[in-house]
Amino acid sequence: MYACAKFVSTPSLVRAGSRALYRPLSAALGTDARKAETASLLAPQSSVASQQQMAVRAFQTSAVSRDIDTAAKFIGAGAATVGVAGSGAGIGTVFGSLIIGYARNPSLKQQLFSYAILGFALSEAMGLFCPDHGPDADPQLRERRGANKNQVTKRRRKERPSCQPVLDNFDQQYSQELGDLWPSARAVLLDPHSWQYGVMLNRFSAVTGITQILQSQGFYTLLPQNSVSPLLCNDFSTISNSKHQAGKDSPFPPDYISKFPPNDFPLQPDSSCHVLSQDLKSEPSLSLPRSTLQCYIHPYPLRFPSQAHRPGQLKQYYLLNAASLLPVLALNVTDGEKVLDLCSAPGGKALAIMQCATPALLCCNEPDPHRRDWLSKTLESFLPPSLTSRVTVSAQDGCSFGQSETGEYDKVLVDAPCSNDRSWLYSSSSQQGEQRLKDRARLPALQAQLLRSALTAVRPGGVVVYSTCTLSSSENYAVVHSVLNDCPEAEPEDLWEEIAVPLSKYFTFSHAHPDLDTPQKLSLRPLNGSSSSNPRRLGILVVPQPGRTWGPMFLSRIRRRK
Repeated sequence: MYACAKFVSTPSLVRAGSRALYRPLSAALGTDARKAETASLLAPQSSVASQQQMAVRAFQTSAVSRDIDTAAKFIGAGAATVGVAGSGAGIGTVFGSLIIGYARNPSLKQQLFSYAILGFALSEAMGLFCPDHGPDADPQLRERRGANKNQVTKRRRKERPSCQPVLDNFDQQYSQELGDLWPSARAVLLDPHSWQYGVMLNRFSAVTGITQILQSQGFYTLLPQNSVSPLLCNDFSTISNSKHQAGKDSPFPPDYISKFPPNDFPLQPDSSCHVLSQDLKSEPSLSLPRSTLQCYIHPYPLRFPSQAHRPGQLKQYYLLNAASLLPVLALNVTDGEKVLDLCSAPGGKALAIMQCATPALLCCNEPDPHRRDWLSKTLESFLPPSLTSRVTVSAQDGCSFGQSETGEYDKVLVDAPCSNDRSWLYSSSSQQGEQRLKDRARLPALQAQLLRSALTAVRPGGVVVYSTCTLSSSENYAVVHSVLNDCPEAEPEDLWEEIAVPLSKYFTFSHAHPDLDTPQKLSLRPLNGSSSSNPRRLGILVVPQPGRTWGPMFLSRIRRRK
């Protein structure tokens, strides 16, 4: 053993081994390459055997290089794992110290919590910093992984295929009805990841923290704001004592959205939309009446996280397509009025009505039991118990509602069942899509019955707003036109100047096209003997477009003559 040790520790052997160890790998590879090049220049007639020997040597050197690189990557991965484990241990230590400190001195709760948050952030930062020294430090590997991530994102976007029979039907119908607007609207409908979402705040809950988060993420208000209705003072004083205190009402950290952007967005809209977003922040639509309704929108398809139901506590916001607020704005409900939401489920527009004003009565009608339960849970999650006497849920047939309660309401909203373009386009199967297209032919008759029932339920001088979430003119303009011809006491009102013009920076509006041979052409005929041929009187339509993906949404306002 001693002889072996003496042999291994020979100075000349140690020096040779040391030179081999500290010699750079690039120098070794470069020397071998230079030797091969020199040999080829000095001895061009070298034998085949020497060439084979050199080839074998070069192959062996390449294999060793790959092995060393692989070993280095594994070592880096191990170091990164140790770093992440250390980060986890640090988080556990901080949390344990927080519990111990709070148990010893509960009065320092806020200060200890702020220290704990700082400790969590530092521990997480160290854990995130470690992988930069591991295998991900290789720029080529990062580039490959980035490409793989983009491929995964594209695959995810294609996970929801459209229903071909429905799409073919849309192409045939909407290319004639919408003209040049249809190709861009079609592109939006076929890309759900480009859809924008609005955040409607609940004025019955403290929302200061949510407002701050929305503004920090680039959201801005859709409507000019008004002061809180005096009828809600008691409700706010009750809610202010709940667990939803201002500044503590956020269900997630302030950087939730920035750390976890949905679907790898935001996407870049066109330049006009970007300029538009800057204008909207500085120039609100002053021509619209000020309202207590607060809805925040974003110029990019950034979706705010949904809020879970918490028993005994009110939700602070409701996610929706911002275009669905337009029928509520057209209804223009004021305090003390009696309002009927004839087709109320799932309850989004009923909530919007309660955000605008405090009516004396809001009757939410829904005959379907399953949808009625959904409606009741929605109302319970957003409205305080003190409004139970003002908001009721009815289960009558909407087509006969007007006969049982004739002239009882000041305002009636008919958000009629329709061929929802967004959902129908993604039917689960071709059979379901074909069946829906067959049912589509029967919808206009049902919608007309609901609208007639609403005109019977409203008092003379009252207002009915009819709306759908489809682009189909047979369910929109044609239905309004047929009901107006059957009801001499009904008079349509032009919403273009009131709704479309002030909000044209946010939404893309369209109205009846007089030059097309479609049901919209009926709007040119005199209504009830009137000489007016303004096609906009029948209603306005929101068409989804790139950068303004709100809609589809059709709305028409009809007043019952006194």
